Amino acid sequence: MVGGELLGLLESRRFPVGELYPFNSGRRAASVAFRGKKLRCAAPSLAALRKADLVFFVSTDEVAARFAPRLAAAGVWCVDDSSYFRLAKGVPLVIPEVNGAELKPSRRLIAGPNCTLTGAAVALARVKERFGVKELRMASYQAVSGAGKGAMAQLEEELRGYLRKGAVPAVKDRRLPKPIAFNVFPQVGGFDAAGNSSEENKVAAELRKIWSDGKLKISCTAVRVPVLRGHSLAVWFRTSRPCSAAAVARELARTPGLKFFARPADYPTPLEHGLRTGIVYAGRLRRAATAPDEFQLWIVSDNLYKGAALNSVQIAERIAGL
Repeated sequence: MVGGELLGLLESRRFPVGELYPFNSGRRAASVAFRGKKLRCAAPSLAALRKADLVFFVSTDEVAARFAPRLAAAGVWCVDDSSYFRLAKGVPLVIPEVNGAELKPSRRLIAGPNCTLTGAAVALARVKERFGVKELRMASYQAVSGAGKGAMAQLEEELRGYLRKGAVPAVKDRRLPKPIAFNVFPQVGGFDAAGNSSEENKVAAELRKIWSDGKLKISCTAVRVPVLRGHSLAVWFRTSRPCSAAAVARELARTPGLKFFARPADYPTPLEHGLRTGIVYAGRLRRAATAPDEFQLWIVSDNLYKGAALNSVQIAERIAGL
């Protein structure tokens, strides 16, 4: 799904592509459309990939691990949307609006972040810079598209079944751990020995790296909800330095890549603001009742655009500028 969005963005944003080389697993015939042409996909090989100046890895961890380091060593720019290199030492994990300065010609392998944390990283970037953020608690409300086409098909099949028979059917090829129509469940990924899901661990570790703050205290509960597209976050954050809600609001209004709704009733939603947009939206800012230095914020972003494909294209646009 991210690959398809990426191709559309390269075309609509007029990224300078001289020649496009599409790849798939090679196990079946496939093609993609780009700038009015139908291009056949091939199985990847190091020799074929080295023909490119820049390679987007919208693939499995295994494919990225196999090819990206050798390509980068040969001077090819690699933008990896898998999770394999996100926490690797020496590999920048980049959201251009937040830490675009990490992009340097000497480091040709760049990782893109998990789509869930992207909204929080963008929304709170200036707040962290101005006042510091020492603690962050977050509950995510994640669209099924984050789990791929199969998960979207599961939701749609369950909804159709309910409308026909008045009950959510048991889907044969279920891609999610629970029924999702008219349901929510606090599981995105598997669980570790401490009871944290893989998604919750990714959010904490990757946000610390993007913000260059290994001591940041983060607590997350990742929840899957019956939304096709657009992740939402309920965030509580404590600032390191005293500030008012008005001061926080001023920083949010000035944050690159963020649209902040100052009026409480103007809060964003996935259906209205989370579809094919590169902007992160935030609203319902208020001081929390638990501590004088704690604030609450609601954040919405498109998990396939800013959370993945668009972020990769924006990284490539910065690379082209280098």
